[in-house]
Amino acid sequence: MRVVGSQRRTVKERIYKVAFLNEGKLYELYARGVSSSTLLGFIEVEGLLFGEKTKVVVDPSEERLRSEFAGVERTYVPIHAVVRIDQVEKRGAAKVTAVSESTDKVRSLPSPLFVPGKRES
Repeated sequence: MRVVGSQRRTVKERIYKVAFLNEGKLYELYARGVSSSTLLGFIEVEGLLFGEKTKVVVDPSEERLRSEFAGVERTYVPIHAVVRIDQVEKRGAAKVTAVSESTDKVRSLPSPLFVPGKRES
């Protein structure tokens, strides 16, 4: 919690869990901010949160994500890849899991394919 203004009221910091598909894997990240982007069709995720580097027990999947997103201030995720966004009480472990095609329950909506420069007869 942080103290805001002269009234000294406490405001709980928001933490979001963002789950999205990328290259056949489900990414679950924790972030301080999520918003619609000025880039059409993208969600802006900023303030990525990872576990403390001083932990004795290190989660290899979270370390891989930490190195993949090293130096990233914000990332833009295609809106059609987002599975879920939750506001949570506290941060969990970020992880990547493989998605099996047979258990995939998320389907993208059909959309027309637009090819610039191609005319229909």
